[in-house]
Amino acid sequence: MKKICYVLSILIMGLLLVLVCFLKSSQADHSEGRLLRLGPQEQAIEVAAGGSGNYIKWVDFNVTYDALNTAYNLDVESYDSPVHLNWIELLSYAGAKSGGSFGKESIPLIQKLASELSDQKTTMEELTKDMKYYDYYYEAYEAVLGGMVGEYEIEQENESGGKSWKKVYGLKAFSPIAKGFEYSDYDDFGSSRSYGYKRPHLGHDMMGQIGTPIIAIESGYVEALGWNQYGGWRIGIRSFDGRRYYYYAHLRQNFPYALDLKEGSVVTAGDVIGYMGHTGYSAKENVNNIKTVHLHWGLQLIFDESQKEGNNEIWIDCYALTRFLYKNRSLTEKNTETKEWFRHFQMKDPSVEEYEQSRQDTPSPAVPSPSPSNPV
Repeated sequence: MKKICYVLSILIMGLLLVLVCFLKSSQADHSEGRLLRLGPQEQAIEVAAGGSGNYIKWVDFNVTYDALNTAYNLDVESYDSPVHLNWIELLSYAGAKSGGSFGKESIPLIQKLASELSDQKTTMEELTKDMKYYDYYYEAYEAVLGGMVGEYEIEQENESGGKSWKKVYGLKAFSPIAKGFEYSDYDDFGSSRSYGYKRPHLGHDMMGQIGTPIIAIESGYVEALGWNQYGGWRIGIRSFDGRRYYYYAHLRQNFPYALDLKEGSVVTAGDVIGYMGHTGYSAKENVNNIKTVHLHWGLQLIFDESQKEGNNEIWIDCYALTRFLYKNRSLTEKNTETKEWFRHFQMKDPSVEEYEQSRQDTPSPAVPSPSPSNPV
């Protein structure tokens, strides 16, 4: 009898174990999204189901500086050609081919693709119609890079020493550090932070001098402005399409922001928005508790508003992107009376004009509430 009971207990425990594994697997499929394995890299794509339909749950942005630069140059150089190459499509194709890993083979792959498209031997539609993960990579990379390249007008110095407007197609996003101000940096994404609680560093630090003008990387509107005990004086700017949230932290004590900046303000890429400092790590406002003077900037991707706050936030590694944006730095000049810095060459971004027009057409636009946290 004892032997029978023992065997039955073993069988029951085995059945329970199988049931638990099944429930976990089911929960992962339906609650946590689908995990799709990509070849030898074994990198996961996560897609979650939400109220607004399926949306991307996680992005590993591993595009290298060389890949960004190569694809961008091909895009700009082909602007007036019969086939205008799209840099995001080129990068997405390479990403889908490699599971998001950009090695030495990525550059020749991008160049070969560009040549075939330019010679009209094929089209992106033909090449990607059966490519399983291309759509995912295109949506992910479009979310990161979508507002950075396009048509715009900018002032340039003319032969007489004055300024004149010029229509341009190319990079309309800027480095977060003004031209002429030195800084140092390295890839510190994911490194450990311990103030308040142990967490990874979800941004990019750029070390420099107090008062260095901080520049709006992309045009957008100010979603958050004020004190945060982790980031000190900080600014949060949302792109007009809602996909990108730019976070600038540890701004200068006593004089952190451009004087006319407030929540809801519209900024144009290249504008001075604030000044480098080392505030933060304090529940008390206006305290310098950060040892090293630096700008922390982060880029959060938002495919569904449920991702804006909480455990589902998507922050990407901005090191390669920072190197890429170095090619476009905003020249600034100082107002000696107010001690403010302003951009030297003004810019007209069509996305700003479209947003302003939409605000006129809609009396009370829905602007997301300011972010209360965004720790760094």
